[in-house]
Amino acid sequence: MTAKDKDSLHNLIEKELNSNDKILKPDFSKQAGRELMAFYLQTKFHQLVNFDSKANQPMFNYVKDDFIQNFSCRLVSEPKKRIMVGITGESASGKSTLCKAISSVIRSFNMPVSVLATDSYFNDISDLIKKYGSFDALRDNGYDVDSPESFQLDILQKDLKSLAEGKDIYAPEYLPNGTGVSVPKSKFISSNKIIIVEGMATMYEGIKDIFDVKVYVETDINIRKERFLHRAFTERNQDFENAKKHWNYILVAGEKYIKPSKCYADLVLNGSSNMEYFCQLLEYLHTITNNFEV
Repeated sequence: MTAKDKDSLHNLIEKELNSNDKILKPDFSKQAGRELMAFYLQTKFHQLVNFDSKANQPMFNYVKDDFIQNFSCRLVSEPKKRIMVGITGESASGKSTLCKAISSVIRSFNMPVSVLATDSYFNDISDLIKKYGSFDALRDNGYDVDSPESFQLDILQKDLKSLAEGKDIYAPEYLPNGTGVSVPKSKFISSNKIIIVEGMATMYEGIKDIFDVKVYVETDINIRKERFLHRAFTERNQDFENAKKHWNYILVAGEKYIKPSKCYADLVLNGSSNMEYFCQLLEYLHTITNNFEV
């Protein structure tokens, strides 16, 4: 983010806060109040996207034409329903980083948010790993870890629907220690007003339509490769040959399972964009939807 972009967005927020031309706070308990807010949100969101398009490194690569209208209509018609946000993208695209940025900003506004990773729903493959000796050996023998069949999608679907309905859940936990063990009902996830779910499985069939906002993170392949290899060496203690093999695997898997989901996305975000800038965009959205004359 250039200093110019940062200053411009800061000035936009300050202008909104100090404006004398504010609308009266709508009564959100009534349909008319929610409809007014929806119209206001649509107008301001389009202004924000237009502002972003002029940035040195824009955050929005694509916004579906009817996204903000459909989303705001949903807020009007079902105000008590949880807001479900699904984030997907190829490996090392920045899904987790984006998820952390969104949840951090939401918490800074004292708003309740829950975060869930679909990687928690990998199948238990501990017996297969014992049989082949290691995860890498299992992969080299043809196990397709990123395919929809490698996830407990029936449990994920049930859990997401429960969260959307306001019910807390206990999600499974796939242990990241190379054993392939999945512990059922291990992690408590509360059903807060905003629920962010990240991972490749968010846009798989039977899952994607649960989300109110579908996000695809798109990042240059060279940046992804650098991130992936760095993570493999520093966080997962993989040797170079295994890391390279797995990189080649996820390139094929990404083309097959992840890239097709881009067509379902409401928003395609730039995974190379500056997260500080993205957080300011969220701050602006929060400001314009909470800055009223009372």
